Amino acid sequence: MDEIKNKKILIVDDEKELLKLLENKLFESGFYHIFKSENCSNALQIAKEQNISLFVLDVNLPDGNGFALYEDIRKFSQSPVIFLTARGEADDRLTGLGLGADDYIVKPFLTSEFVLRVTAVLKRTYKPVIKNTDIKLSDRVINLETASVKFREEEIPLTAKEFIILKKLYENKNRIVTYDALCLAAWGDGYYGYENTLMVHIRRLREKIETDPSKPKHIITVKGLGYKLEVSDNE
Repeated sequence: MDEIKNKKILIVDDEKELLKLLENKLFESGFYHIFKSENCSNALQIAKEQNISLFVLDVNLPDGNGFALYEDIRKFSQSPVIFLTARGEADDRLTGLGLGADDYIVKPFLTSEFVLRVTAVLKRTYKPVIKNTDIKLSDRVINLETASVKFREEEIPLTAKEFIILKKLYENKNRIVTYDALCLAAWGDGYYGYENTLMVHIRRLREKIETDPSKPKHIITVKGLGYKLEVSDNE
């Protein structure tokens, strides 16, 4: 738990009072490495200078929006993201989750709940990895320490959600992992309704680890049940 609380968190919101409130609440809970920004441009500068472990992004920002900022951050960081918004429309939520967000919190919210959601995302993302840090799948090698896929001379980064899903599948290799179990691992107790988002992450994972994503030989769909990571003894 101490390792989790040493992670760097960047909160981006144009409400100064809310920024200070969230910073204070996280500080009271033992998180001491908090960075704040009120706009996209400053947030990007901080993100590039610091090794941020979790981004908390407001959707509405004075010089852009959280979704566009997310896309910019993804160009150089695969750390998890939580979206904050005053709007509770389903379209916003689906947009955020479709991009690969790890959580979505609608204002107003309790600061104690915010800390719990932050802690949950950090725990799911940064829990200790499996001792064997390399997974050989056909012509690719997945490194669990760096959360990346090595293919020839290329190193392809995995997002936080892809990493969690792949670890869960590998922990149960050659066995079926249900949709519910994968959603629970990736999104926690409030995972209901994430099945379609799970399919998006599985598709993106296949694009990174399969030789032919349209004909997967490792991440296999088991209709009506879930998915299975097939790994042979020779791999």
